[in-house]
Amino acid sequence: MNKFSATYTDLYQISMAQVYFKKGQKDHQAIFDYYFRKLPYRGGYAIFAGLEDLLEEISKLSFNETDLEFLRKQGFEDDFLEYLKDFKFHGNINSVQEGDFVFPTRPILQVEGNLIEAQLVETILLNLLNFQTLIATKASRIRYVAGESTLLDFGLRRAQATGGFYASRAAVVGGFDGTSNVLAGKKFDIPVSGTMAHSFVQSYDEELEAFRDFAEGRPNACVLLVDTYNTLKSGLPNAIKVAKEMEKRGQRLLAIRLDSGDLSYFARESRKLLDEAGLDYVKIAASNQLDEHIIKSLKEQQAPIDIFGVGTNLVTGDPEGALDGVYKLSSSNGKPRIKISESIVKITLPHKKQVFRIKDENGMCVGADAIGLHSEESIPEMIHPFEPYKSMRLDSFQQEPLLKTVMENGVMQIEKRSLKEIAEYSISRLAELPKEYKRFNNPHIYKVGISEKLRDEREKLITASKNKLK
Repeated sequence: MNKFSATYTDLYQISMAQVYFKKGQKDHQAIFDYYFRKLPYRGGYAIFAGLEDLLEEISKLSFNETDLEFLRKQGFEDDFLEYLKDFKFHGNINSVQEGDFVFPTRPILQVEGNLIEAQLVETILLNLLNFQTLIATKASRIRYVAGESTLLDFGLRRAQATGGFYASRAAVVGGFDGTSNVLAGKKFDIPVSGTMAHSFVQSYDEELEAFRDFAEGRPNACVLLVDTYNTLKSGLPNAIKVAKEMEKRGQRLLAIRLDSGDLSYFARESRKLLDEAGLDYVKIAASNQLDEHIIKSLKEQQAPIDIFGVGTNLVTGDPEGALDGVYKLSSSNGKPRIKISESIVKITLPHKKQVFRIKDENGMCVGADAIGLHSEESIPEMIHPFEPYKSMRLDSFQQEPLLKTVMENGVMQIEKRSLKEIAEYSISRLAELPKEYKRFNNPHIYKVGISEKLRDEREKLITASKNKLK
């Protein structure tokens, strides 16, 4: 939706880039890791989303004349601005496939390029990946409890401005079937769906007249909102009357929608009355502040709801609001780099790396990912990254490398997939994850470890840093 220029970034990225340029470091090669530190929603996994959008935007990122003139007014020097005139990302990106499940600490994506290029793509990378991963994870949790029910994104009006555009995409990656967002439907080929507003019914003197006109205007996709005045005494009887009139015209009412009150009770009563009227084919849709917990409860109550329209809680990532994804330097000018912290969980992992998914002989995930040096083809034993006395032997397991080249010399190396294909891939991957990691309450903790070689490299750099302070 947005036509990004390279000014879609934070000022300090450009400030650092000018220093690199002025000090002759613009051709120094760097590697940055993208990862996050904490799973959202107190859940057991996250769904990686936003990759294809990111690659598309990075491949055409540039500064135009108005960008350069604005930067000149911010005090940037002419020779540096001349350099930025021809800016283009020429680097490489290795990544997990979009739709896969991911975990804290381990690299999800790596950027390789010169310092300036790798630095200038940081902000847009974090902006797109953090948000879409958060929303796709929320959507996946909702899909997990919704079973075969239809899930629709109704959240555009409640989203953080135009973030709703990407939220609709991410929702489909996580397992949703459609959206009310027309622009997202057009751009991403998502099925669009919608009903009517209460204001439509209110604008008529009679509810029945409103239903009749709407059925005439949308005969092939008619969903009637039945709770404007009284669900069981007015809305539903009028919907049944219109449905019968549609039958005489060779048409069918698609569904009724419940948007308030006790959804479980109203769904059961509506189903009974619809069936008694011979309208067993009419579906029941529900909306109103739904999330994974409410839908789980409705399912446990066996509420006969066929379609869930989820809005605010989906597209805002409630209650998280943001994913704490970070972008950290692991190599520069041919040397491994590390960030030291008094908090061990914030000490970074140096070098270019590979991540291996550990599987049993049946190809099922055993609940562990191992991080090794890029040169390691397999890892005999993984060690807890922050508790060195915890380890796990891996000799008897299959090890699937996860980081693969998705961009080379600034050119995408993967074929674009439809959102349906990405969603299907996500579902197939989640099928390999034991159910203990998918439950909402106290999910099993997925193990992420590092190889002995990577641990030793990290310890060498920590020791060297401490020695410099003596």
